[in-house]
Amino acid sequence: MKRSAATTPAAPIEAAGHQTLSAYIQARFDEFSRSQKDVAQYIVDHLDEVAFQTAEELARRANTSSSTVVRFSQALGFEGFPELQGQAREEYRRRVAAGLTGTPAASAEPLFSLDQSDFETAVAADHVNVEETARKMSRSDIESAIDAISAARRVLIAGTDQMAFFASYLRHLLMLLDLQADIVASPSQEALSRLGRIDDSMLVIGLSAGRPHPLVVRAMKLARHRKAGTIAITDATLSEVAKLAQIRLYYSSNSPAYVRSHTALLSMIQALAYGVYSRDAEQHADRIKAFRRK
Repeated sequence: MKRSAATTPAAPIEAAGHQTLSAYIQARFDEFSRSQKDVAQYIVDHLDEVAFQTAEELARRANTSSSTVVRFSQALGFEGFPELQGQAREEYRRRVAAGLTGTPAASAEPLFSLDQSDFETAVAADHVNVEETARKMSRSDIESAIDAISAARRVLIAGTDQMAFFASYLRHLLMLLDLQADIVASPSQEALSRLGRIDDSMLVIGLSAGRPHPLVVRAMKLARHRKAGTIAITDATLSEVAKLAQIRLYYSSNSPAYVRSHTALLSMIQALAYGVYSRDAEQHADRIKAFRRK
């Protein structure tokens, strides 16, 4: 049985006052189930991929099932995923026409030939991710993050699973600059005791990819409750970690591979550390030389 005209593919967009698909999803985000939120986040942040992926591919990238993708489409008022995808393509075409995609100009020389290998495709995706992240960065947010890190008496970096490596690396970079930094990477007793020591003199940095780990969300909630400074570094603009943070930094993680790309994240972490270093380059340089002599 077909849906009524009130729930045809164009209905949700028209009913919302000619909103784009992305804007409509963001306006209704809090209504969705947890798994539907994963789909919503992925669509908003990766519209160019969603416009041409199958429901199965989208489900894999959003860490959910294809049936959830279909139910999400229907929750928005579409008959199914093909109708939602049609709206995604229309919005993507408008972005391309307006030059808002972050895609290099057509006259730019391509990184690889058209018959690129899988390896080259993955490298090309990383190249685009770094460029897109740079284009979307807010200078005021970056400066605020560097100021907050430089001024913090203590820094606590929360990142689990794949984010644990980046939390550890950021801690290493900050400790080279003689900043007090700790990490929370697992729900161990030691890590939980570090959460218990969060206060208003501390800066908490939450790292997440896709759906944030409950431990990272807990760290950000505690920091907010205890009036600590907070920075979110995430690939999902609708992430709960981002909502809890005072400063939000977004990186692009599109990838043709079976895992997300973290190239832009690594670049951002190193650039943040260099920004802190540059605040007092002469003094930091002496500290790093002393550290290398140990």
